Amino acid sequence: MSDLEPLLRDLAPQVLAALVRHYGDFDAAEDAVQEALLAAATQWPAEGVPDNPRGWLITVASRARIAAWRKDTARERREQTAARLSAPAAEEGPARDDTLTLLLLCCHPALTPASQVALTLRAVGGLTTAEIARALLVPEATVAQRISRAKQKIRAAGARFTLPPPEELPVRLAAVLHVLYLIFNEGYTASSGQRLHRVELTAEAIRLARQLQPRLPGEGEVAGLLALMLLTDARRPARTRADGALVPLAEQDRTRWDRAAIAEGVDLVSAALTTTAVGPYQLQAAIAAVHDEAPTAADTDWPQILGLYDALDRVAPGPMVTLNRVVAVAMVHGAPAGLDALAAADEALAGHHRVAAVRAHLLEMAGDAAGARAAYEQAARQTLSEPERAYLVARAAQVST
Repeated sequence: MSDLEPLLRDLAPQVLAALVRHYGDFDAAEDAVQEALLAAATQWPAEGVPDNPRGWLITVASRARIAAWRKDTARERREQTAARLSAPAAEEGPARDDTLTLLLLCCHPALTPASQVALTLRAVGGLTTAEIARALLVPEATVAQRISRAKQKIRAAGARFTLPPPEELPVRLAAVLHVLYLIFNEGYTASSGQRLHRVELTAEAIRLARQLQPRLPGEGEVAGLLALMLLTDARRPARTRADGALVPLAEQDRTRWDRAAIAEGVDLVSAALTTTAVGPYQLQAAIAAVHDEAPTAADTDWPQILGLYDALDRVAPGPMVTLNRVVAVAMVHGAPAGLDALAAADEALAGHHRVAAVRAHLLEMAGDAAGARAAYEQAARQTLSEPERAYLVARAAQVST
């Protein structure tokens, strides 16, 4: 099964999309797809992978869906619609990939972001409820409830398995990109728990973004998001020590960075910035590219990064943009300027452990050991991530010596 798992995971959303488009009823379609995947996992190792694995899965899932319908539906309705149901979805003509439509459906505006994330990971990512619960660090029952309610809301909203009208697509696409961004960020820096990385989430976000990008080649923000993920994830091998301890960017062994991913990300964002309207994901990717292309931390082009943060602040202002810009200000104009910018920052930053961590870093740069130590300790108390807490405690101890 281990050799087949990547193939089945990649095909699962395509098969689910085909059944939802043909038959409707998200829940019943998902049950049928699970039966088909189980049949494939049982039969293919012994009989071999069929020439058209996607078509095989759609046919088997369609038969399972029809069997369930025949069992649960009254005879009168069965007779009225038997002709429509008799043709499996796999026989509709040339194969089509409805992954984009399924992504847009999972990010329906009637759903909360938490529900969008859970449903996307379940329906498009193919993760089990237990896998999603482990990835998001919430009880399995909570994930199941989110997914169930999401399907109910989609049904109540009368959503159909079609691409939204052109005027609605930008909003829906923005939701899709935001969900993929949330999934990636939770995987790259887990908000709580013992692990810094949740590779299953970062890998899934990148995989889904890879599927999305060629379907929307004119959307620069899709390319920008994929580039941002690649350029950020490229540093992951050097981001922790053997014992799991966090290594800050300036201290990482850059020879361990994934140069192939960096090259791909740079190409993607460079093309997007020169051929499409500039958006926040492209700007974030450009910032990541400046970091990744610097041979050493000392070679980082901080004036260029500050300029990009200035542009990002105009296009998509927010607390984290403000905080990251503060660091860039300090690196270009000195720690006192950074501390002044931090003091003038929006109140939305208050209470976040990263604010205290940045303040500690700037105070350490300015030579205020006592102030830096207190700020590091404050940040350590506020974070829910064990690797981050350990790093901040260690920094506090180093400043005190």
